[in-house]
Amino acid sequence: WPRWRGPDGTGILPDSDWSPQALATPKIRWKAALGLGHSSVALVGPNLYTMGSESEHDIVYCLETETGRELWRHSYPSKDGSFPGPRATPVVDGGLVYTLSREGLAFCLDGATGRVKWEKDFVRDHGAVVNRWGISGSPLIVGDAVIYNVCAGGVALDKKTGGKIWASPAGKGGYATPVLFRHKDRSCLAIFASQKLGVVDPSTGETLYSHPWVAEHDVNVADPVYFDGKLFITSGYGRGCTLLDLSGSRAVALWEHTHLSSHFASPILFKGYLYGIDGQTGLGQFRCLDPATGEVKWTQKGGYENFMIAGGRILAIDKRGVLSVSEADPAGYKELVRGAVLSAKAKNWPAPVLSGGWIYCRNSEGDLVSIDAR
Repeated sequence: WPRWRGPDGTGILPDSDWSPQALATPKIRWKAALGLGHSSVALVGPNLYTMGSESEHDIVYCLETETGRELWRHSYPSKDGSFPGPRATPVVDGGLVYTLSREGLAFCLDGATGRVKWEKDFVRDHGAVVNRWGISGSPLIVGDAVIYNVCAGGVALDKKTGGKIWASPAGKGGYATPVLFRHKDRSCLAIFASQKLGVVDPSTGETLYSHPWVAEHDVNVADPVYFDGKLFITSGYGRGCTLLDLSGSRAVALWEHTHLSSHFASPILFKGYLYGIDGQTGLGQFRCLDPATGEVKWTQKGGYENFMIAGGRILAIDKRGVLSVSEADPAGYKELVRGAVLSAKAKNWPAPVLSGGWIYCRNSEGDLVSIDAR
């Protein structure tokens, strides 16, 4: 699980080698205190990488996956702002760890030692404007580049040196992580910017498609979903969702509804149906949509925060710190089990992560737990 939303960035893990019933009485392997923030985890081999904040300093952590023991940390000054702490999740590639702060500071660190290989300041170097609630999109590795949702439509740096490959004009980016997909026999990159969805060539930054999309407070957070020559996007505050057809020379909206207004949680396409959380975080209801029409197949209330899909089952966390497992089935919501794993007094915004039969959950106060689901 080397990056945000897993190996292929979809939030789906095909592995079914885990036991949902283990959550009926959750067994905590270890707990770690990370400080404030909303960064999820990246797992490679024996190491876990994540971020937190203490005393207006961000901290990049490397923990031992088996025990939670700290192996190294890298710290640097970063103002708290509203909802303190980093939002982005580290990405691990070729023994290097790439991170991004809420103020636009990018680091490349040695995964074994934490030593800084290079660092960049997107505000100073590229004229990036920090979003109202801080930059939150995670870095994305594409070939020899590392790509960030900053400035008006993204920036690509050489992953070994930090040198600029391409950069969009100065300005404010969106909150979502860039999404790589294959369309018309070429690589494409969806960047959900502050007031539009842009599709660009990842090697040059050339704009291939653009579709205006303005949500309240410019809060475009949920990652776009690509399938069958189409892109699905959704935003909160009642903005809703749309399905864009990319078969022609421009993006054409096939439909637009308010049936799914995802505040933070990125939707997932699984076996031909879209699953997502509708409404503001902490008040969210789970929904399944037919992507052909946007029709709601079912709705389940419950204050959901975020989720992933593993082995055909939805693993979701709610505002009370309760993990629930249900079937990913368009016929209806079918819950299998649930169990409390985190405090109900904190925000549980990051999606759960499942790897090797272990579930990892983190809240805004920096409590990270490793749960046995083997």
